[in-house]
Order: sequence, then C-alpha cells, then structure tokens
Amino acid sequence: MTQIFEVLEVREFPYFVTIDIDDVPIVGEVINVKNSRKVYLLVDHNKKKIWTFNGRNSPFKLQIYGGILAGMLRKQLKLFYRVYALNMYSTESPEFQEVMIQSIGPGRAQAINKDDFSNTVIDGTVGEIILHNPGLKKAMETINSYAQPEDLKRIFLIIAGNIYSEEDILEAILEEEKYSTNLVKMGQLNNGFTFFSDRNYSTRIIVRNRTIQGIELYVNNFENLPSLRIKSPIIHEEKISNKGDMDTLMKAFQIPESLPDDDDDDSQEENKT
Repeated sequence: MTQIFEVLEVREFPYFVTIDIDDVPIVGEVINVKNSRKVYLLVDHNKKKIWTFNGRNSPFKLQIYGGILAGMLRKQLKLFYRVYALNMYSTESPEFQEVMIQSIGPGRAQAINKDDFSNTVIDGTVGEIILHNPGLKKAMETINSYAQPEDLKRIFLIIAGNIYSEEDILEAILEEEKYSTNLVKMGQLNNGFTFFSDRNYSTRIIVRNRTIQGIELYVNNFENLPSLRIKSPIIHEEKISNKGDMDTLMKAFQIPESLPDDDDDDSQEENKT
C-alpha cells in the first residue's frame, strides 16, 4: 500500500506543507501530464521507501520544499524508511511503471502542517548541501544514471565550476556508423553565480549524498519537427521595386495576328534532325 502527499506552498511560516491524497485508486492517476507543475511524496510501506517526484514543469522552489518535507516524513516514520528520487527513472522504465500501478490507501505517515514545524525541526531536517569539486568521472556516472528528460537536449553541463558541452565522434564507418559522445570543456564560470530567468533553458541540478554533482542546461529538441515549406508564391523585391514599361505590359496582353501551325513546327524539327 502506498500513501501519496502533494507539496503545497503557503504564504506564511513555514511556507510549505503537505496534503494527503486519498481520492484516487492508483498512483498513476495522480502522477501524469496534467499535474506536471506539482511535486509529490510517495510513501511505499511495503518496501519502506519514500519517493520524491518533481513534475516536469514544477518550480525549483517547490522541489526544494519537497526535499525538506521528505526528510521530515522520514523522521516521522522513525528513520526506518529511505528517500529515493523517482525522477531518476524514465517514464517507460520498469521501476517507474511499478510505482505507477501501486494502490493508494491509508498508512502510518501523516500530512505535515504548520504545527509540525519548529526551528529545531527545520535545523535538523534540512541538512547541508556541500559545495566541493566532485571528480569528473564519478560525477558523470551519477549524472548519466538519471534518465534524460523527454523532448529536451542537453547542451551545457556544469561540474566543479567548469562548463562542458558534448560532441559526437565517429568511431567506425566500415560496417556501420558508430559514434561516441565526449565532453568538451568550453570554459569556466566567472566568480559569483546567479540563477537566471531564461525561458529558453530548462535547468536540472543533480544532487547525491547532499553533494551537487552537476548542473545541466537543456533546450527543447526541435530536430524531429518537420521543416516548414512555404506554399505561397514568393515575389522578390527587385520585381516590384523597379519601374516597368507600360507599353511592354500592354503588348503582353495583345493576341498576335497570326499563330504558327503545329505542322510547321514539326517539319522544322525534322529538318533539323
């Protein structure tokens, strides 16, 4: 049996709470495209797991709140449960689908509200995000273990203050084309870093054991979209910007006094051959 809680932002302290969702039969009816801006916490009592799930379009602030509340749920359940990220799996993976078909029902976990907060609780729950330089190889193994977002393409990757891009290198061509993807170091971050508001990017931060492994910057993948074909006639500027001769235009509409016969044209072609 699984309990599911939605993370909500409120205007006053503690600024975030959870509500219990119990009016649907299975998890898959809650976690779907319609709820892509929401964050959920799932408590699997059979496997003693707390799953965090961040909707594709959920605000970064709400995702942070979800991480804090997941820690509070774990403490509420006497630390017998472990917290896992459901987002690390693709929606087609067996691990993700197994969670989607689980039944929703009552359990030991209780919704977290304002009365559950105190300065002591928050200080003991949030923990620290350690900012140090993880090894490139190990960080890449962690980052690549997460499923790639659908319809998005990673163009930049930030690890330990360095900015990387990716390039495909041709390895074999004799039997079949074979490519490998290598990281290319583009440069370094300037001193000081600010989260920016850029509608063209989707940002994903990979954290493991309270350590930031890397920051990924994605853009929409338009490669599979069909190219546009203009079916309307195109009139080049030089055709309309230059003055024309009105006499020439009038002659073009006049019917000539005599038209050549088709037979004459055929005989002329035969003489040429």
